[in-house]
Amino acid sequence: RLNDDVATLFIRPRGWHLPEKHVTIDGQPISGGIFDFALYFFHNAKELGARGSGPYFYLPKLESHLEARLWNDIFVMAQDELGVPRGTIKATVLIETLLAAFEMDEILFELREHSAGLNCGRWDYIFSCIKKLRNNHDFCLADRALLTMTTHFMKSYAELCIKTCHRRDTHAMGGMAAQIPVKNDEAANAEAFAKVKSDKEREATIGHDGTWVAHPALVPVAREAFDRLMPAANQIASKKRADVQVTAADLVRFEPEQPITEKGLRLNISVAIQYIGAWLAGQGAVPIFNLMEDAATAEISRSQVWQWIRSPKGHLDDGRKVTKEMVASMLPEEMRKIRELLGAAFGSGHYADAAEIFTDLVNNDTFVEFLTLPAYDRID
Repeated sequence: RLNDDVATLFIRPRGWHLPEKHVTIDGQPISGGIFDFALYFFHNAKELGARGSGPYFYLPKLESHLEARLWNDIFVMAQDELGVPRGTIKATVLIETLLAAFEMDEILFELREHSAGLNCGRWDYIFSCIKKLRNNHDFCLADRALLTMTTHFMKSYAELCIKTCHRRDTHAMGGMAAQIPVKNDEAANAEAFAKVKSDKEREATIGHDGTWVAHPALVPVAREAFDRLMPAANQIASKKRADVQVTAADLVRFEPEQPITEKGLRLNISVAIQYIGAWLAGQGAVPIFNLMEDAATAEISRSQVWQWIRSPKGHLDDGRKVTKEMVASMLPEEMRKIRELLGAAFGSGHYADAAEIFTDLVNNDTFVEFLTLPAYDRID
């Protein structure tokens, strides 16, 4: 039985890039995002209003204010069609692409009365940076584990988001700490909880108004940090962050470039294959090596491998160049490790298909925009 006071749902429609192949108009698959929004809104909008709540959405993958304008047009039309007052819909936009970081004011403007603020989607943001700069020979990023929120480009983007939102009197939400509870290892579990605590203290201190965690058991950790450092409902009025002077140059000051390690390369291969294999079997979020991995972190993994292969800076810390041949030689070894790690659970995933998709993605000189597109072709 549900509690009387339950969590409020923010529905995340699919990004613009994903189709819904099971529903067609004039023989063409419709937009997955519009399908998700319309189905939820049609069946729930009035009932949610009657309960004193509303239809709340979480919009991913935007790169431009024009995409926000399109969502706003959809919101207006849907509300008018169902006789729901305009402004009933509230949407938080994920700032998780490099291009969107340059258009935060414009995105808020386009959504107008439907905006609930912006959210720093840290993992997809890193992926977007790699994707957009992948052919720039001056660009290269170190092992994924080193790309934290304290690096210059990530700190700059987060603080700019806070300043922008608070100047417009709306919420600036923090990002997701990927750590999850670790069973049967007290020291590792304590370390995971400490990392989440530190991450949430950092977010509350710089001015975020709320945050994400990857597992329900970590909600108390995040709440304690925010309740202690943000005693009010938000920090919109108290932390305008006029001190923040982020420039375009700050947003593209990508560092660290090194080290790129064999361990980091192998981890990218393993995480990408494990995630894709589980995704093909129906899982959207997958615990891997004590972190909650999702499509964004898998995208970082495969895009880093793709870029390291082609970048003149893609050298391991021992001097070896990352090549297609090096990755191909590591693949069978990582597949063996995955089989041993998962044991009987290996049979419930689609790891052979995942390895094939991963190989195609990193070997194809034409960068595939999203790994979920070729993966979607393999599911019914």
